[in-house]
Amino acid sequence: MEIREQRSPRHPRDIFELIGRREQIDRMAHAMRAIAHPLRLKVLCVLGEHESSVQDIVEAVGTSQSNVSQHLAILREKGILGTRRSANRVYYSVKDQRTLQLIATMREVLCGTSARS
Repeated sequence: MEIREQRSPRHPRDIFELIGRREQIDRMAHAMRAIAHPLRLKVLCVLGEHESSVQDIVEAVGTSQSNVSQHLAILREKGILGTRRSANRVYYSVKDQRTLQLIATMREVLCGTSARS
């Protein structure tokens, strides 16, 4: 995923407009807290490829089912994940692909690593 191609041509000063918009600030902080956990970031990376069942996610991230289920519930409650039921399985997916773009941008800015590295 090449983030540079998807950036909108916004002026950096646009962020200063947020100062007086408490509701937007609160919503953004709320969402950032939801993804600000190493396991939840791993889960989002797994789901970035395709929807997955709880068992598939457990195998990919290497922790217990109860631990993964707790973090999936948090992400679902915050509106970051969606679910689909099929027989007795629940499949999870990222609702808005821009969430994955945000993670990729954070990686690039904070780790100095692009998606291609």
